[in-house]
Amino acid sequence: MTDPVLVTKGLTKSFGAVRASHDVSLDLRPGEIHAVIGPNGAGKSTLIAQICGGLKPDAGRVSFAGRDVTHLPTRARARLGLARTFQVSALAMEDTVLQNATLGALGAKGARAGLPGLLGDALAAGDLRDTAMSALERVGLAEHAATVTSALSHGQRRQLEVAVALTLRPRAFIMDEPMAGMGTEGSQRMTAFLDGLRDEAPILLVEHDMDAVFALADRLSVLVYGRIIATGSVDEIRANAEVRKAYLGEDA
Repeated sequence: MTDPVLVTKGLTKSFGAVRASHDVSLDLRPGEIHAVIGPNGAGKSTLIAQICGGLKPDAGRVSFAGRDVTHLPTRARARLGLARTFQVSALAMEDTVLQNATLGALGAKGARAGLPGLLGDALAAGDLRDTAMSALERVGLAEHAATVTSALSHGQRRQLEVAVALTLRPRAFIMDEPMAGMGTEGSQRMTAFLDGLRDEAPILLVEHDMDAVFALADRLSVLVYGRIIATGSVDEIRANAEVRKAYLGEDA
């Protein structure tokens, strides 16, 4: 079997008396979409923050691309190819679509982004601009390159977040509710796009849109009160009595 790209072992994180992660172990394999689902407050955001470097676990470790990255900061993990999209948009709303994508490409080279002069230099650099435009073309936003990001629709901002992640030339995607706030048509478009993205890099997907999850996921892990209660295929998770009781309900 091919080695996993991403592995967590025994991740544990507490906030006072609340244990947000409890001995969480999972992996992400090449070419797959592994969905993490669970009710609000289950600890999904805390888990993602530990994987991406925003939170240091109290115990356990994170390995990425065969390397222990538990103590590496977020930016170092991103430079290794761990690309993340956020539940709440992290885009620079006052910048153009192309500027946002170029900042992603700049960050992939290990530079510190955000200074106007540095961004101007990046926009003038043909390779960075080409990388950014290629990512925008892939998500269908090339014609909006000069548009100020605040003028985009919610769905277009989600597309831009994916484009920024693509500029990292990722070895894995961590996607936090990419369908959040989208209507049915937008969710269907994003589902189709992510379906074709898994061959480029595997995706760890946190998502509440269960139609999208069931359509996309090769495996699912169910997180409840900080603990994974089951991992398996869509059919296995749907048939799991504990999962149905804790999250999916009897109509799953």
